[in-house]
Amino acid sequence: MLSDDKSLAVFDMVGSSLSSDSAAVLTRLGMTKKQYYWKMNQLIDAGLVKKKSDRYLLTSLGKIVYETQILIGKAVEDYWKLKAIDSIRNPFPVDDQKKMIDIIIEKNDIKNILLN
Repeated sequence: MLSDDKSLAVFDMVGSSLSSDSAAVLTRLGMTKKQYYWKMNQLIDAGLVKKKSDRYLLTSLGKIVYETQILIGKAVEDYWKLKAIDSIRNPFPVDDQKKMIDIIIEKNDIKNILLN
């Protein structure tokens, strides 16, 4: 469902609350109204988005998927830092590994995953 760029962009706009003006969304994404509403209906059918009072909102599942997608993006941004940690992790005691992670990784959500 989120594998094509347009669906992902529509989903991101709902998640970031930028979807209130559908005309602006259509212009930004270069989509027709038909394409936009088709993508939105697919997101609704997948249980990621719901419509309430003429607004599109994320469902509980949609919120989890959206936040997970953001977390994955942060991890990708830190790809080389994560590779560096993996390459030097084994020869050091656990306490030293934790100190290295604390120094190298700035994003708390990524740091918490690595430290647990």
